[in-house]
Amino acid sequence: MSSENTSDAGVFLWMVYQTMQKMNLDAAAIFASVHLPDQPPDKFVRRDNSTQQRFWLAAEEISRDQDIGLHVGANVPPFRGQVIEYLFLSSPTFGEGLQRTMRYQALLTNAMSFTLKLDGNTVSISGLNHSVRHYLECAIGILLNFFKYISENNFAPTEIWLPYQHGAELEEYKKIWGCDVRLGQTDGCICFHSTLLSYPSPAHEPELLKIHESLAETQLELLNKHQLIHDIEKILASGILESGEFDQNIVAKRLNRSARSLRADLQLLNTTYEKVIAHYRERLARRLLSHTQESIDQIVYLTGFSEPSAFSRAFKRWTGETPSAYRQRKQA
Repeated sequence: MSSENTSDAGVFLWMVYQTMQKMNLDAAAIFASVHLPDQPPDKFVRRDNSTQQRFWLAAEEISRDQDIGLHVGANVPPFRGQVIEYLFLSSPTFGEGLQRTMRYQALLTNAMSFTLKLDGNTVSISGLNHSVRHYLECAIGILLNFFKYISENNFAPTEIWLPYQHGAELEEYKKIWGCDVRLGQTDGCICFHSTLLSYPSPAHEPELLKIHESLAETQLELLNKHQLIHDIEKILASGILESGEFDQNIVAKRLNRSARSLRADLQLLNTTYEKVIAHYRERLARRLLSHTQESIDQIVYLTGFSEPSAFSRAFKRWTGETPSAYRQRKQA
């Protein structure tokens, strides 16, 4: 039972934070909209994509820029130090590096699914579709800057298609991206000339390429296993916490697997079933105390504790505060 939890590599949010600060935007207020502190986010922690709507709405309102995603994306520097960069650099050509990026693109984001298409002299990277316009335009800007960096400034889009009717002014797109843009397309894509596919990589190294592909495979496998935590939390949210029947064997059965395999896969993620439960309970308790008027007794029940004293001890261990003090501070 798996409904994929979409997420992005943490390095993107880290770069967006740095870029917003350099643009003199109120990054603190914007990041507070998704409950993040005014400090560079951990670039090694993947971020839930479901917060993008709230994040970019706050960014537009605070910056008073109706094209905020377009402008932030244009200023984000090329992402460095990621396995995708190494795959590109160690591949023989830009085209082969791009094909490998398609294979491992989930390491960057699994909120979209890219496809590489060749039609005559035109190559298109399609699948650039997302419900949040600012997120998509920022992502396109990040991709364009990376492709220019990796091809030593030889990459140039010939046309970009966007999957919505209303966006920025066409002249603004052309100024930022350097090409014509078509709005209202069924599929978002970046188009470029096919000659770029054969552009040689200045750092091609077959032995390094093998190492980088092995690393990418390992990271992709770990990413797929992170989906397991999302599936466990989805089961916990279905009501079994309240029932008190959230033993590991019960959850494993709901996942159609053995408790032993569940335990082993969680160990690969450097966690345990008990830690997943505790983290979920903490987040749930914080949310209920901060944003609802539910009684403490009801929160004890909803988080699956047997009695208020056990809940209070756990909550103080998590936060250093009693539930009542935490609620008073958050709802003041």
